[in-house]
Amino acid sequence: MKLKLFPLILGGLGIGTTEFVMMGLLPDIAKEFHLTIPQAGHIISAYAVGVVLGAPLLVMATRSMSPKKILFGLMAMFTIFNTLSAFAPNEIVLFFARLCSGLPHGAFYGIGSVVASRMAPKGKQAQAIALTFVGITVANLVTVPFGTYIGHHYSWRYTFCGVGFIGLCTMASIYFILPSVPVARTENIKAEFKILSRPEPWLVCLITAIGTGGLFCWLSYIAPLMTEVSHFTGTQVAYVLIVAGFGMVAGNIAGGKLADKLEPLKCCIVLLLGMALTLLLIYMLSWNPIASLILTFIAGSFSMAIASPIQLLMIESSKGAEMLGASLTQAAFNIGNALGAFLGGLPIAAGFGYTSPELVGIAMSLGGVGFAWIMIKRQSGSETTALEIQNL
Repeated sequence: MKLKLFPLILGGLGIGTTEFVMMGLLPDIAKEFHLTIPQAGHIISAYAVGVVLGAPLLVMATRSMSPKKILFGLMAMFTIFNTLSAFAPNEIVLFFARLCSGLPHGAFYGIGSVVASRMAPKGKQAQAIALTFVGITVANLVTVPFGTYIGHHYSWRYTFCGVGFIGLCTMASIYFILPSVPVARTENIKAEFKILSRPEPWLVCLITAIGTGGLFCWLSYIAPLMTEVSHFTGTQVAYVLIVAGFGMVAGNIAGGKLADKLEPLKCCIVLLLGMALTLLLIYMLSWNPIASLILTFIAGSFSMAIASPIQLLMIESSKGAEMLGASLTQAAFNIGNALGAFLGGLPIAAGFGYTSPELVGIAMSLGGVGFAWIMIKRQSGSETTALEIQNL
């Protein structure tokens, strides 16, 4: 099964690289185009907007095609626009190239996770979905630091050429390795959109956007937290991020196994509570460099552990339109990213210091638990009603 999933892992490597390497390349891009850092930051936002827009739109636009053909087409789009980013003559072209580069992101992961779950043996679906996220964890460990190094010492354009090459390799592996997997879909587009009239998919989106947004309160401001509070040097921050990357690898594996043992919804609650506790410890102990490193690993673990159970939860909650539902989860992740960065920055701007975003993160993680609890109550209520009907 692992070989069959290799194209999805490789695609995740490219997606993870292009999404996260921008943070490291931002000063170089700003310098070349004579922009301020906040102005250049809009280019990062463009990619996130592309993810949110593209996730549902591309899934619905390609609904008559087989999943294998859709994934090939999405990676072709990814390759074209990342290569265009490498040759952008100005910031306007780069902005739109990055926006279009983000369009396939959510749809690729949404469709890929459904394909992975269909290929997996019974009881191993979450672990199969977790494998599709391996690419992102490897990206944070290897290609993002390497791409940042290339961008600093040579040119950021070479980095995007490299991402385009990963895209080409992914297209080839999809064509030659990925099997054709039939996925049950409803007869018409209107029927698929009916899942949006049910509260469960929306609750999963809220769990994702609010709950994981708590993590991004920490991750968005990890550099100043490490330098100003934990007293690492600026050059040591890169190594701290590698520690977080190792945590992501471990968490991705653990999250898949946990979700196959627990129900996905209960697994999400456990992981969100663990995230809230970790953020509290970061708030209290970041002054200690050793404790800070250990907590960075743990927080990195929680950041990826929740990915596969929440994706499986959405697949189960959107029967008949699984690919649409799974793509919406990816859009919700990116909304959580933006919310966490924005809300986490407010107490810093108010002068409360670089540990204050963790307090906002705790509240958001617990908010995710609250939405998960509402979903549990709804499910138990539905089961009670069904039992009463059977007894009549």
